[in-house]
Amino acid sequence: MKPAWLKGLMEEKFFEQCGIHQNRRKNEKNIFCLNCCRSFCPHCLPSHSPSHPLLQVRKYVYHDVIRLDDLEKLIDCCHIQPYTINSAKVIFLNQRAQSRSCKGSGNTCFTCDRILQEPFNFCSLSCKVDHMTCHGEDLSSILFRFDESDFTLEGLHIDALEDAQMTPDSFLEDPILEEYSGSSHSSYDIGNSATFKEKDAAKRKGKGGFLPGIMLSLSNRRKRAPHRSPLS
Repeated sequence: MKPAWLKGLMEEKFFEQCGIHQNRRKNEKNIFCLNCCRSFCPHCLPSHSPSHPLLQVRKYVYHDVIRLDDLEKLIDCCHIQPYTINSAKVIFLNQRAQSRSCKGSGNTCFTCDRILQEPFNFCSLSCKVDHMTCHGEDLSSILFRFDESDFTLEGLHIDALEDAQMTPDSFLEDPILEEYSGSSHSSYDIGNSATFKEKDAAKRKGKGGFLPGIMLSLSNRRKRAPHRSPLS
């Protein structure tokens, strides 16, 4: 049996607008109360019980993620592949949809067959929990008795990862490579696209382009007296 907070965390729909604060900015429900087992927005914090432990859910590329430092205080995250975003390790909360199965193409998730790096076995928290429940394993073996003082209101950092940048040692699967390649190396560095753009811009800047070169040669050309054709 899943504890109430874990069941609520995996089933909750985060980042929906708060019904109470519809006219306020940043009113997405991204804070989860481990006692009430429901989510609410940052504007609801003043009216919420200060003694209840709170967990912040963030979003990256339209998917819910939780900081590994926070999540590993609640549950054993061993064998779940983490990702580094803005120098912080995060874990995907739920399984992510993919175009096709990648089973048999290297190291893959035990639950959804998503390609993973060695030596990880799960791509998200839900994949690990679902795998254990499907095989009749006791979830109490991976649950921790957490200290509520680690999840106080003061400890929350109200921010989001929508505009976050992947660090060079972070990898996400390339959907194109996942679909057309059977190799276990079908992951790529998200930061490569930005790096390529910077290098391409510097390259063009160094060459100066075609038109600037023409303008430079024209400006350096010396003026001479016009030549007239002889009269017949």
